Amino acid sequence: MKDAIIGQEATWQRLMSDLQAERVPHALMLTGPKGSGKLALAVAFAQTLLCQNPKADGEACGVCNSCRMAEGLVHPDLHFAFPIIKGKKIKDNKDAISDFYIADWRKRLLQSPYFDLNDWLSDMKAENSQATYYVAEADNIQRKLALKSNQGGRKVMVVWLPEKMNSETANKLLKLFEEPPGMTHFIMVCEEPDLLLPTILSRMQCINVPPLSPEEFRKAHPPRENTDALELFVMLMRFAYQRKLKDLREWANHLAGLGRENQKQFLAYCQYLLRENFAYNFRKSELNQMTVSETAFAKNFARFINEKNVIPIMEELGRAETDIAQNVNSKMVFFDLALQIIILLKQ
Repeated sequence: MKDAIIGQEATWQRLMSDLQAERVPHALMLTGPKGSGKLALAVAFAQTLLCQNPKADGEACGVCNSCRMAEGLVHPDLHFAFPIIKGKKIKDNKDAISDFYIADWRKRLLQSPYFDLNDWLSDMKAENSQATYYVAEADNIQRKLALKSNQGGRKVMVVWLPEKMNSETANKLLKLFEEPPGMTHFIMVCEEPDLLLPTILSRMQCINVPPLSPEEFRKAHPPRENTDALELFVMLMRFAYQRKLKDLREWANHLAGLGRENQKQFLAYCQYLLRENFAYNFRKSELNQMTVSETAFAKNFARFINEKNVIPIMEELGRAETDIAQNVNSKMVFFDLALQIIILLKQ
């Protein structure tokens, strides 16, 4: 419910204002930066739309049968669609739908609505697979929403990261987005609207969700220990500083065996940790979000990240991430990265 939302009071009040004025669109899209809490807003608003006995200000009562079911994410008129992988479990294309992973989705969402695609890929054990919406998802959505409301009220479909739809899937849903059945609402949660088909965007009422304040972001995304990634980062920096080429080649070979998605996640983590170490030099604790282990390493390492090398190292990490995404030989990418780090650490 609304209690799960951190910050975003202005956005929530706009949604509630539309609800009270009975002008909630049939196709709503929440867009904004990663980590801003769009999914938390979407789920809370979906739960509010399904309430049987809303309060005078439009807020959900929290005690009716619909509220209890919606809070547990098991309301029969609350539906979810999200990108998935086929993996080894899905043998038939017709089974490549969100429902196949719905138990994992509910578990992740009940734990916290503040997660990202990397977290979800990890839950699905994606390894090298890319999450997407398969064509069967379009048929599944149409089939669900064609049914009458189970509770006699609204039906709500929350669609997470619709930009992961390919054109075939999106085109099959165009008419449904434009003319859904009565009392049906789509709530899209999008991070990269530029990747959507223009015909999809034109059918949505978009609300921009601003980024959270640093304090709100820390509350929504508390630091999590990532010991494996931290160990790999420490190895890279120590071997590079000591110019141990043989160890760096072994390090690169190890990274090459982790799978593309894990490699991209590691490089994103390196960029995060580099920013944190640069900020650590300013000696203002409010600037940092590091875990205990990360902070312990930063005490001795941060001084090597300075105004001269922080941007070039970030650029090298970003370039490596792009190369990995484009299927460039990962052994070569990581060893070349390590060689560049040797040079840049000395600046």
